[in-house]
Amino acid sequence: MAHPSRSRFADASAAREAVERSLPLIEPALRDTAVSGLGVLHLVVLDPGLTPADCPYAEAVLHEQSIGQRALWDVDYAAYAHAKALLAWRHGCDSRRVLAAPHRLNEHDRLVWGGVWLDGIVVAASGAMPAWDEAFSLAVAGQLRAIAYERARAARPLE
Repeated sequence: MAHPSRSRFADASAAREAVERSLPLIEPALRDTAVSGLGVLHLVVLDPGLTPADCPYAEAVLHEQSIGQRALWDVDYAAYAHAKALLAWRHGCDSRRVLAAPHRLNEHDRLVWGGVWLDGIVVAASGAMPAWDEAFSLAVAGQLRAIAYERARAARPLE
């Protein structure tokens, strides 16, 4: 089913580009064991044009990508990244902020942080320490916002 409210300028190709543009920051950092004990990360990017009122969570996923060797995973980092993204998406704020307000949590929420909500853009990461998951998520979200701004500027007719 097509969603007329999908983001026009922050689509799946923009999400992939945002992740690719962030890799030069993320990959070297993951080699630091203080950042990530296993050197792995999983990223999830949601469609900023969709809200929980528009569709089920799974339909809002634009892009996800694993970095590092997935064979090293000691837990399901993809599931954790999705849990963080769902918290941020459902509440319209960083997952860390939701955890700081425990009255907002439901019985199925995972108590994990590292997802961000930036002007409606939700990105979540898992595999690094929570502060680094959040930093990497914020880097991707910032890239996606910049890509969308540039695409919108390019789509304007010349005056």
